[in-house]
Amino acid sequence: MLSRPQTGEYAGHFETYIQKVPEGDLLDFLEAQPKLLREQWAGSSEEQANYRYAEGKWSVKEVLGHIADTERVMQYRLLRIARGDTTPLPGFDEELFARHATFDGQSIEELLHGFEIVRESTLVLARQLNDDAWVRRGTVSGGPASARAFAYILAGHAEHHAQILEERYIRR
Repeated sequence: MLSRPQTGEYAGHFETYIQKVPEGDLLDFLEAQPKLLREQWAGSSEEQANYRYAEGKWSVKEVLGHIADTERVMQYRLLRIARGDTTPLPGFDEELFARHATFDGQSIEELLHGFEIVRESTLVLARQLNDDAWVRRGTVSGGPASARAFAYILAGHAEHHAQILEERYIRR
């Protein structure tokens, strides 16, 4: 079982995400997340899917698209670090990504399926990694980063947004 990353394996601003991951098997948690989002949002009406809880906030569709986009970025970081690439990796602008995406023009089904596919890809990668790969380190956005930290970060990021969807958005 993959152990939780230690302080120093990730930049402090990722702590919130890592803390959202429950104790237990990380891969089981990663596998369960898309199913829970599907249970929560599949079959939502267009009105529900396009709902924004405040002006300037993302719609449900945009949040789901953001979760998948961020998973892609975090998975890439995890891959580079796990494979021993120590080239410093830059940050990314989530607002820019959202602004240039077409999430509101997609159906909830397409967005859920997109997240399921990218998460399956993350799981395939994670299952290939050995103990040495998980503890390899690199640099992301000027801070320290281990492969296992990015596995926890992407899980915690999805959980963070799933909780926001649960608390602030209209559900079926």
